[in-house]
Amino acid sequence: MEVIKIDTIYDVKKTEDTILVLGYFDGLHRGHKALFDEAKKLSQILNLKISVLTFPESPKLAFTKFKPDLLKHLSTTEDRLKKFEEYGVDCLYLTDFTSKFAHTKADDFIRNYIEDLGAKVVVTGFDYTFGNERMGAEYLRKNFSGKVVTVPAVREPLEDGENEELTDKISSSRIRDAIDKGNIKLANKLLGYNFMIEGIVVHGDARGRTLGFPTANLVLTDNVHLPDDGVYVVDVNYDEKTYRGMASVGKNVTFDGTELRLEVNILDFSGDIYGEKLELIWLDRIRDMVKFDSIEMLVDQLKDDEEKARTWVK
Repeated sequence: MEVIKIDTIYDVKKTEDTILVLGYFDGLHRGHKALFDEAKKLSQILNLKISVLTFPESPKLAFTKFKPDLLKHLSTTEDRLKKFEEYGVDCLYLTDFTSKFAHTKADDFIRNYIEDLGAKVVVTGFDYTFGNERMGAEYLRKNFSGKVVTVPAVREPLEDGENEELTDKISSSRIRDAIDKGNIKLANKLLGYNFMIEGIVVHGDARGRTLGFPTANLVLTDNVHLPDDGVYVVDVNYDEKTYRGMASVGKNVTFDGTELRLEVNILDFSGDIYGEKLELIWLDRIRDMVKFDSIEMLVDQLKDDEEKARTWVK
């Protein structure tokens, strides 16, 4: 897959006719995959390659008051690129959603981006809008000479505990809400694959080693959403091998900790791996983060957590 950065309209150069998929694809969940499945069908029929025009960061940054969460993603940059390629994308165009870009008129967007990128077919989601007038698919059909395909929402019934303001459609905001609440099982169902993060192993308090449960302390390498405080079943990818593990997110409240930490106990593994990168595949939540009255109670609970992690199956 070729990745091309577009800084100005002068960087837009047609190479060949293409099927162009439009949208902001954070996490590339099942709803997004439906667009690429449609693009692949058309690609086989029309013998055209698939390209995407999207943004590295959320368009909301250009419109709303800044909050740190606006810079957080559902996948690392590397995983996002891998997912685009897995979904059949041949060429990925990235442009920053700046105030200047936001003021682009709909007709100029059609001419300077869609047409100049060689689009013969445009594939969008049902709620896609473009241009400073926020035009939709009907306007595009009337003013673009090629074919426009609009893909309907992919839906999954709301579960107990979900935000009542959310709809049943699969969306990035719904997945973020699930992750923020620690509902990893739901997040994975909506994504269509297991939520992943990557971190570098750093030195911590080494307290887990004295308890018989040595942990790797991780610092995230990308600005990715972190699940709610708790203990989770994870798979750990390291050195081309996969290990089962149990990860904890929280402040070590039993020891009156004040800093939020991500730690993982890698089962059936030993060795110093400081500075190494680990990939955590989040599978399910075991329990909430609890403050224990004694070290013995904590160790007993960790033994129970380990048993649940070892025996967990999808």
